[in-house]
Amino acid sequence: MVPSLEEPAAAERETNEAQPPGPAPSDDAPLPVPGPSDVSDGSVEKVEVELTRSTGNQEPPEPPEGGWGWLVMLAAMWCNGSVFGIQNAYGVLFVSMLETFGAKDDDNMAFKAAWVGSLSMGMIFFCCPIVSVFTDMFGCRRTAVLGAAVGFVGLMSSSFVSSIEPLYFTYGVVFACGCSFAYQPSLVILGHYFKKRLGLVNGIVTAGSSVFTILLPLLLGNLTSTVGLCYTLRILCIFMFVLFLAGFTYRPLVPSSKEKESEDSRSSFFSRRKLSPPKKIFNFALFKETAYAVWAAGIPLALFGYFVPYVHLMNHVKERFKDVNNKEVLFMCIGVTSGVGRLLFGRIADYLPGVKKVYLQVLSFFFIGLTSMMIPLCSVFGALIALCLIMGLFDGCFISIMAPIAFELVGPQDASQAIGFLLGFMSIPMTVGPPVAGLLHDKLGSYDLAFYLAGIPPFIGGAVLCLIPWIHSKKQREISKNTGGEKMEKMLANQSSLLSSSSGIFKKESDSII
Repeated sequence: MVPSLEEPAAAERETNEAQPPGPAPSDDAPLPVPGPSDVSDGSVEKVEVELTRSTGNQEPPEPPEGGWGWLVMLAAMWCNGSVFGIQNAYGVLFVSMLETFGAKDDDNMAFKAAWVGSLSMGMIFFCCPIVSVFTDMFGCRRTAVLGAAVGFVGLMSSSFVSSIEPLYFTYGVVFACGCSFAYQPSLVILGHYFKKRLGLVNGIVTAGSSVFTILLPLLLGNLTSTVGLCYTLRILCIFMFVLFLAGFTYRPLVPSSKEKESEDSRSSFFSRRKLSPPKKIFNFALFKETAYAVWAAGIPLALFGYFVPYVHLMNHVKERFKDVNNKEVLFMCIGVTSGVGRLLFGRIADYLPGVKKVYLQVLSFFFIGLTSMMIPLCSVFGALIALCLIMGLFDGCFISIMAPIAFELVGPQDASQAIGFLLGFMSIPMTVGPPVAGLLHDKLGSYDLAFYLAGIPPFIGGAVLCLIPWIHSKKQREISKNTGGEKMEKMLANQSSLLSSSSGIFKKESDSII
């Protein structure tokens, strides 16, 4: 017969009740027994773990590195392509606006039409800090779906205007804000599903804008010449509707702050632990992280000359190479090699540990600045094509690793606002640099000095970024040093507690012997 489990338990209880508390009088009893402080520490530690689980303050889940994440990657790729493909193809819409709304006696029509596209591009990045707050509060899916819906309304309403002025609001503000709300969550959601492959996935996603940049100018050129500007904008609404559907794939793995607060309120009834204060709307504490603050300052500093070739290269070719007809091939070269660079350097970034990924951005700024300064030196069109191929390659390098660096510097929980602040800062040089270059051209009659000066800011910004790995490693050493000291102090405290309990036992036994 197999004895039941209750019998030894009952026998043990009887033995414990018969034996008085305190040390056994026999000499065989073990002397170094754990003291009461050790028991209380263990119980408190166990309670803390249970309270942590109940209040929802657990670590974020490990990225699945695939699965549903591949569908999220395709949705984010469509987002990048549709948003920046339309923006980069604005030159085709610009010509159509001049033909549709222009008047013979209006000498400022080109200036007015240029402001529509400039305002739209600037608003996309200017709104990103606000979008990051919505992403933290409501999650990536709701924010992206809302943004696509607003962008659809803005683009559709732009197709019904009869003059250029309403486009400042419908296209430059409403449509751009919708694109911003749809774009920024697409960068954040990737870090929830990928970690080891995050560089490669970001390269694939950002390559979407290169593909659309190559294809959309050809499509828009045919549409504007056949159906006109208004119907072309309505056809573009199809891209925003697909983007609206794609936003529903952003299923969150890390809960938003609003969901965390609701979970904390439900669990507070069962817990005696005080809840942490609610998260601030704008998390300016990110700038206390020195490495991130340097990164957020170095990137905009480099971009003061970054977009000058993209805006003024066509006019420079028109003045320098008058016999060349296929000038658009330069932007096609930039678009093709930019897509290759995003895939290539995105994969390379996966093999670089930690914040050493910043060195890839330093390398990209070096070549972008160098190619900008070499544009006036090209005397043949073939040399200019070679420069554009190199420029596009490192343009893809810079863009594809922005999100991985943000995740390395601040972690996945704060990456949304970290990216949002950075994109907001980027809106300033994007709107200031090209007009300054245009002003130099109007004063001097050529773009030579403008391109020479455009190559200087990328060098300066790249030099600033070189400080980030050193700052980050220094902080990690300080943290590990402090952590090691705390562990040593805790170990010494446990040893002293053990010695004091053992000395107490020896003292009691000596008193009993006396």
